[in-house]
Amino acid sequence: MADSLATSASTTTVATPPLPSTQQGSTLAGNTQTLTQNTSPASDAVAQSVSTAPVNDLAAATPVADATQGALDFSSSVIVDGTLDVLIAFSVATWALILIKGIQHLRIAYYNRSFSKQFWRAHDFQQAASLTGFKGPAARVADTGFTTLVEADGGTTTHDLEHTGDRQELLDRRLRQQMQKERGSLESGLAILATIGSISPFVGLFGTVWGIMGALTSISKSGSASLEVVAGPIGEALIATAVGIAVAVPAVIGYNFFIRRNKVIWAYLDDFAIDFVHLALKTSFIIKRPNGEVNIKPVSSETVPVKKPVINATHDELHAKGAPA
Repeated sequence: MADSLATSASTTTVATPPLPSTQQGSTLAGNTQTLTQNTSPASDAVAQSVSTAPVNDLAAATPVADATQGALDFSSSVIVDGTLDVLIAFSVATWALILIKGIQHLRIAYYNRSFSKQFWRAHDFQQAASLTGFKGPAARVADTGFTTLVEADGGTTTHDLEHTGDRQELLDRRLRQQMQKERGSLESGLAILATIGSISPFVGLFGTVWGIMGALTSISKSGSASLEVVAGPIGEALIATAVGIAVAVPAVIGYNFFIRRNKVIWAYLDDFAIDFVHLALKTSFIIKRPNGEVNIKPVSSETVPVKKPVINATHDELHAKGAPA
């Protein structure tokens, strides 16, 4: 009896040998296939909806993101190109004004030198008044002075507030008015040079900032921050600042140069006007007309009847006062 129990126990405790690895894999695959086949249709639907939902959302969001990125790239390109176009227009205007003002100052220097040479070579103030055919600020100031003296001497001025005062006051006022006109002509166009020289660097900086913003957006989209990706867009944006500085420097230099030249011309005209008044003072502010005519008011040949005094007195009154009978 005991021997039979021991035999049965020994038979039950014998372990089964392990399966090979290939058999284990096939067994697991079979079990997985069995579980997959036993899965319910509801679980399949849930899994399919979970797996496709993020894909659908991403597909719907991609066109919006692409459109936004395209709009940013387009606006960045348009603004940077527009900034460069504005700076190029500023540069053309600057060099045109520099050329025009340079020619103007060369002509003014030549005209003033020619007129001054002939004016101071004249024998007297009357001979200087007969100079004609000269141009330039100095010649126009002198012509204004001579015209004023002729009008004052001929009595052609009207009696109003503009012509009040003596001859010297009238001459000073006319010379000062003409000098202000010459000053306005000399300063024309300088405000444009000053404006271009002041705002060009800021216009270029605006284009640079906008271009860098667009470049950084493109870099973030590409997902790479290497030097090859960063250097191109940012370097292109920095061109606007360089162009702005290149436009501002000639404008500022030209403005300062012409301001200095205007001060020299203005000082020369001021000295010339003072000398002109002193020369006119020596002649008592009297200038003959260029044709030698003398203004004499015509006297009427008609005789004016002289009225005799009427004496209303009788013979007796005259005799009483001692009159002869």
